[in-house]
Amino acid sequence: MIRVRRCTIASGIWSFCAAVVFDPTAVAQRGTPPQNVIVDATPSHAVSSFSSFRSLGAGIDRLRGATTDNVMTPEFIQKIQSAGWQTVSYRQNTELFGEAWHWNPKGKWSNEKAKEGYFVGDSTPAEMIRHSWAAPLPHRGFSRGDGDGYSRLTDGDLNTYWKSNPYLTKPFSGEQDHPQWVTLDLGSKLEVNAIRIAWAVPYATKYRVQYWTGEGNPFAGPTHGVWQTFPLGSVKDGKGGTVTLRLASWMTAARFLRIWMTVSSGTCDTHGTEDRRNCLGFAISELYAGTLSGNGEFHDIVNHAPNRQQSVTVCSSVDPWHAETDMTEASGDQIGFDLFFTSGVTRGLPAMIPVAMLYSTPEDAAAQISYLKKRGYPISYIEMGEEADGQNMVPEDYAALYIQFAAAIHKLDPNLKLGGPSFEGVIEDVQVWPDSEGRVSWLGRFFDYLRERDRLQEFSFLSFEHYPYESCNTSWNDLYREPENIGHIIQTYKDDGLPPNTPIFVTEVNLGASVSEAFVDIMGALWWADYTGALFANGGTGNYFFHYIPGQLTQGCNNSWGSFGMFLVDRDFKITNYNASYFAAQLINQEWVQPVDEIHRMFRATSDAHDQFGNLLVTAYPVERPDGRWSIMLVNKDRERAHGVRIRFADADGKKDRYFTGQVDHITFGANQYQWRPNGAEGHADPDGPQVKSTVTGGIDAVYSLPKASITILRGKLGSQEK
Repeated sequence: MIRVRRCTIASGIWSFCAAVVFDPTAVAQRGTPPQNVIVDATPSHAVSSFSSFRSLGAGIDRLRGATTDNVMTPEFIQKIQSAGWQTVSYRQNTELFGEAWHWNPKGKWSNEKAKEGYFVGDSTPAEMIRHSWAAPLPHRGFSRGDGDGYSRLTDGDLNTYWKSNPYLTKPFSGEQDHPQWVTLDLGSKLEVNAIRIAWAVPYATKYRVQYWTGEGNPFAGPTHGVWQTFPLGSVKDGKGGTVTLRLASWMTAARFLRIWMTVSSGTCDTHGTEDRRNCLGFAISELYAGTLSGNGEFHDIVNHAPNRQQSVTVCSSVDPWHAETDMTEASGDQIGFDLFFTSGVTRGLPAMIPVAMLYSTPEDAAAQISYLKKRGYPISYIEMGEEADGQNMVPEDYAALYIQFAAAIHKLDPNLKLGGPSFEGVIEDVQVWPDSEGRVSWLGRFFDYLRERDRLQEFSFLSFEHYPYESCNTSWNDLYREPENIGHIIQTYKDDGLPPNTPIFVTEVNLGASVSEAFVDIMGALWWADYTGALFANGGTGNYFFHYIPGQLTQGCNNSWGSFGMFLVDRDFKITNYNASYFAAQLINQEWVQPVDEIHRMFRATSDAHDQFGNLLVTAYPVERPDGRWSIMLVNKDRERAHGVRIRFADADGKKDRYFTGQVDHITFGANQYQWRPNGAEGHADPDGPQVKSTVTGGIDAVYSLPKASITILRGKLGSQEK
């Protein structure tokens, strides 16, 4: 028997512990031989090194309604910080909504008299910025995305129009205008032989009308088809206006159409000739597609509506032009930078900060960074734009913007660390339509673009989001795949040409992109521990838990309720439940690693605990801590059985094997401490933690118990022993 400290809650934070008697060997199944965990502790074999203060963080995203003022308080911040996450990443959400962000409500318009055009926030600090808002782009050309915005290409209104980003033209990029495109989804394969284009200005004088030959979506499967130009779909001397084109002398079954534009008229749009940006790129008012009869009668099969019921279009880019009258608070609050940095939520540590890039200007990004520097706020990294792949931007367009924005920011301070592209949560290489050389890797082509222009030095870190599972189909078996998932995607990005020793950050991470019960079940806790350990074991630099700010349960698919946060709160923002991810965070941040700004060294470990299907049931993640002790995080993914393990620290340099010696800290949290009770919006956990802490005796013959469905931390000193 040993004495165990069972933690209790005080002032809303798990902190104090009382002694109870507990026998850790009693939870292991009798008669089952122990499994073996072997740590490769060879000093030269460390796979990564990190500071817990710099590498284990959480992300704060856009907030809804009055949430900001209720959660950015000292009392509330103290509660979320009790989970132990350190550095913070500020998430940029306006670009997912197709909006132009005003990080500072005060600033100057390019057309100051009309309060419209291109807005640059004021870089001079004045009164505190507590909130910031955004404007839906009036010239958007995509039907989907966050929020309820819609495309101007099929809205049925000839007074509106889509327009491409002028910063992708020669006056700004310094090279040939980038081709721009729009696609039209007819909903299913239909017979077409004609298209009608109501051009706005500037219009395309040279363009091609194409159809997708593949069976699936050209964005989901960009290599499963090609864009085939219709026999009569090439236009070399376009004159603008409304044009009806017969595309072929026969019908073609097609679902997806694309207009590929290469030469612009250079004429100016409705916003005037004073700003040359109004005269660059391409603009279309409305798209129609269908059939053209022998007598010239056109039959349109496109659904035109100023809402999400319209026929879906996607565009290559959007002009960030907007007006003061477009501003809205309806989409939510990007926390004001002054509130963010002075509230205490960053702990005074350098924070990862974004700049809007897809729908902004280099001048505005530079003004934002200038403001933060004048305030003296510490910045670790600057993330350039948000989810360019999710916005269907091709890598060459993103890279052209990246170079312009990097030049503006580095003019202020050449030492600032810029990176991205903040890929949306995928577990495979991001692919796009092949270029002229057949290259399909988004990241590979981005690196090539920078390298060919001798600008790769502007790229200081890689960032991506990790949401590996479809919430509608998440099952316990998904736990077995996570170490392979994160290892695979990191290796894929390295194979794409990521420069050696480039930091790799997962700037948003959770089980999936939409909630389910798995988020609040014990499965979510085990996944968090396994993912975090696997990230560093595969050379990752850091991660940011998403979402740092808790909320209420929300309904996912299949009537499954869950939450991204570590807590559940009521309408008054009082904590009502500690979710499994909270306890997992405490074990990771306060038990596995040492909560200090010093270097931990990560090593690899192997386990022979498999089930009958070959699934690895026990994963192990050892670190050598700054205090000289070793700590191993062990995840037992067996839902039914406890496992006993022996642990050996091997050294390939010929030194003796080592083992934990003396008193070993044993901290565990699992299904015995936490059980989710689903009940729709009233779901809760009972028991609701906390972890169980004890000490056990190490040694060459020591067998350490891992309760069923649990995370266990073993922590102690090593020594060599003979049998």
